[in-house]
Amino acid sequence: MTVTRLTAAELHAGADELADLLTDTVDGGASIGFLAPLGHTTALAWWRERADAVSAGRHAVWVARADGRLLGTVALSFPDKPNSRHRAELVKLMVHRDGRGQGVGRILLATAESAAAATGITLLHLDTETGSPAESLYVSAGWTRVGAIPDYAAAPSGELRPTTLFYKRPGAHADGT
Repeated sequence: MTVTRLTAAELHAGADELADLLTDTVDGGASIGFLAPLGHTTALAWWRERADAVSAGRHAVWVARADGRLLGTVALSFPDKPNSRHRAELVKLMVHRDGRGQGVGRILLATAESAAAATGITLLHLDTETGSPAESLYVSAGWTRVGAIPDYAAAPSGELRPTTLFYKRPGAHADGT
């Protein structure tokens, strides 16, 4: 498996394949900001809208591939305010249903964490659906649970679900040092 960071041009060129991944992820029940059924045209437009932020350095996107096939993606979103440039939000960790259970999510997560540390980011944060497989991944990867917010977002089915907030200091040991 290879993991690469996409340029804005690569993101735009690969938007169709990324849209397929996004629709598969939503169809698989992952709560990543969209309701099911998610149409390919909507997913394609969403990915193309990310290209400007990648070009401007406000967003970084990595993809995981095996045998030429897109298996997953993860992104970091960087704030534009001067008092928050030390942190980033981990967003849209997605693994195709065919790639689950193979460590793809863990590899993408580690890639984003390492990249954040290498660029001077000292704090990462994220939110994920409470009780989801993603929540278990973050706990096992050493992220710190802050708390849960009830009825925070609708699952792909439309049902309101709680979300759990996490943070991590990239490069820190499990004890926070």
